Amino acid sequence: MDLKSIKTFHLIAKHESFIRAAEELNYSPSAVTMQIRKLEADLGMPLIERGKPFRLTEAGRLFREHSLPLIRHMEQLQAVMADWGAGEAGHVRLGATEPAASHRLPELLAIFLQRHPNIRISVDIADPWTLAGRVLKGEMDLALCTSPDAGDELCYEPMLKESFAVLLPEDHPLVRTKAIDARDFRGHRLLVTPAACPYRRKLEMTLKDAGNMPEDVMEIGSVEALKHYVASGLGIALVPEAALEPLPRGTVVRPLGEGLSLDMRIGLLYPKAGSPFTRAAARLYRFLKERLHQEPQDGGFVRAGAG
Repeated sequence: MDLKSIKTFHLIAKHESFIRAAEELNYSPSAVTMQIRKLEADLGMPLIERGKPFRLTEAGRLFREHSLPLIRHMEQLQAVMADWGAGEAGHVRLGATEPAASHRLPELLAIFLQRHPNIRISVDIADPWTLAGRVLKGEMDLALCTSPDAGDELCYEPMLKESFAVLLPEDHPLVRTKAIDARDFRGHRLLVTPAACPYRRKLEMTLKDAGNMPEDVMEIGSVEALKHYVASGLGIALVPEAALEPLPRGTVVRPLGEGLSLDMRIGLLYPKAGSPFTRAAARLYRFLKERLHQEPQDGGFVRAGAG
């Protein structure tokens, strides 16, 4: 008993005619008759009464009723597999670092999934070194992150530059400064993200090189939380411009001065050619690459907050 014969039987029952079923299938009437004979032989019972008018046997009516879900399921399965073959179905495991995970990816993935509704995406948020390890082990298809210096085993394509600005309480003395340089941080508490955060490393390196790393540093667990600590007057912070919105009440943003160069590249991390993408992952990679290259490369900023 094969699926082709079952589908032929259903078409004959639908049209109540061997000839019309043969025409729709583009088969000869004799080929259709042979399929039904084989199906009846496999089942060991007749399904269609011979003669006129057309009529199914009791076994034929039972078989039609119970085999219809099978036909529908197989048609769905064929459609799913066709989508998979075209890169329109499948599961993509995507990694991301903050703030891209919260402030760039949601809008991008909403557009992508609207275009490709049968693709499933899971997003894992971690530091770039953890993401690199998971991509290397095959536990993740690709990641949007800063460069983890993963060596020759992974590919990393820089996509855009993440610029920074200074977030201050609205009553802070530095609010009167139009653009903030490294020397302006002296004497003020600096709020920073955890040590594993690549932005923290870049910030400390930049300020130390300028000889202006503040002594009073307070570590906050995330960029989003850090913004609210600034709003409470606990200090000032350098924040990626992509993560500034929504701006907490009671805060003001100031751009960096020309003497303080601080930005980071974010890009796509994925396995080398020996570990090819799935079709769905390749489709997401192409989409992200195209869209990220269209993103603004610099802040060009900067708006003041409340006050």
